Amino acid sequence: MTTPPHTREEGELTSDGSVGPDDKLDAAVFKIAGVVVLGAIMSILDMTVVSVAIPTFQSEFHTTYAIAAWAMTGYTLALATVIPLTGWAADRFGTKRLYILALVLFVLGSVLCSTAWDIESLIGFRVIQGLGGGMLMPLGMTIMTHAAGPQRVGRVMAVLGVPMLLGPISGPILGGWLIESASWHWIFLINVPIGIVALIAAITLLPSDDPSPSESFDFLGMLLLSPGLALFLFGVSSIPEMGTIASARVLVPAAIGLVLMVSFVFHALRTVHPLIDLHLFRNRNLTVAVITMTLFAIAFFGAGLLIPSYFLQVRGQSTLHAGLMVAPQGLGAMLTMPVAGKLVDKIGPGKIVLFGITLIGIGMAVFTQVGADTSYAVLLGALFVMGLGMGATMMPIMTAALQTLTHQEVARGSTLMNIINQTGGSIGTATMSVILTNLIKSHDFAGPAIASRNDPSIAGKLPPGALDTGFAQAGSAFGHTFIVAVVLIALTIIPAFFLPRKRPAETAPEGEMPAIAVH
Repeated sequence: MTTPPHTREEGELTSDGSVGPDDKLDAAVFKIAGVVVLGAIMSILDMTVVSVAIPTFQSEFHTTYAIAAWAMTGYTLALATVIPLTGWAADRFGTKRLYILALVLFVLGSVLCSTAWDIESLIGFRVIQGLGGGMLMPLGMTIMTHAAGPQRVGRVMAVLGVPMLLGPISGPILGGWLIESASWHWIFLINVPIGIVALIAAITLLPSDDPSPSESFDFLGMLLLSPGLALFLFGVSSIPEMGTIASARVLVPAAIGLVLMVSFVFHALRTVHPLIDLHLFRNRNLTVAVITMTLFAIAFFGAGLLIPSYFLQVRGQSTLHAGLMVAPQGLGAMLTMPVAGKLVDKIGPGKIVLFGITLIGIGMAVFTQVGADTSYAVLLGALFVMGLGMGATMMPIMTAALQTLTHQEVARGSTLMNIINQTGGSIGTATMSVILTNLIKSHDFAGPAIASRNDPSIAGKLPPGALDTGFAQAGSAFGHTFIVAVVLIALTIIPAFFLPRKRPAETAPEGEMPAIAVH
């Protein structure tokens, strides 16, 4: 019989072979975490760095903004295509080998991107880069979960959360600085030294692979899920550009993608070794975590698009200053994330996530009242409070999903959570973008006022006082869009209420052994 958690001595081994919940993360786990964080930083940072370079690509390659934006869309779709394959490949070939391959693909793609001679070649090279980047995060989660064991998943997830915070904050700052001080090539070349260090570290520090016996590869599942997810995200990602859901470019690929994904569900439930094991949903904790993460990703990542846009379009800040304005959010998260990681390992994620969601809701509620001249002190304070909540929300939800899975299920579970995260984020950004665009269009002067930021000559064509009125209307449009995000955050409380509120040793399903540590 397993020793009751409250009587186990600090550092004593549990019945599943992992260390007790009070044991600190040792040097070996920190080394593995360092390797994983390096890869995650490159992958996440690259998405946000490139976002500020789209206008540069537009002028450099003499193309339209919509076509230049495919430098981001192609990368995202490559991520969506390869993520479903990661769980099977990790089981078949081992996480270390696959992680090294992902790093090589990412660095190779980065070098190729820096040599692009036109927009078509850049988009093609970004797809190669995305194939590597898509595997880095789910593999990193799998490697760290195996290394730490279920009793310390909360703390290692807190470590992995650092790049997820730094990417959106530092990406625009780094991208703007590199483009201004060097050239656009360096937003890709900067990955080369980081990638080489990560490769050396992965080869020397990651534990040797012990892959499972070969399972038959689910080719039909791959033909259904990977294109289905990519087509669905392509349709959703086209919503902001088209300005409406009722567009053939949105509806046709999204509908085909949805049909393919639904077909995959029916296929997976009748297959012995499906690409994504949907029988994982028998695990109550994972199911509740998936629902919570879906709502959270839609609300939080959707709002994440609005905040820098408000500083850029309504307040007239530069890209660099807008990035700096969002920094308090990252600072708040960095304060609570390590504490939340420790508490999750001791008392379970349930109470921690509820506390975090409440803080996010309070901070985000301030943005429902924004105008053209809202105090920066108030806004930065609200962002700090949102950051405090973020540090106690996202990675604890990931922990809730993974900490009661068996060792063999972790790779598939982390893959599933990354698919949910990617999909929810895309739906959130598209939804908020369309709502905001339509609200701005509903006002007479909001659109021209925002356009005058890029073309000052527009201001001279407006009636007296129209510019001030327009910015006030634009601020109001942002505020009303934030109301939608706050409502979604509030809805997230419902599934979060059912997240486990006990230590993982007390929540593991009867007869199952949680993911054991690799020593």
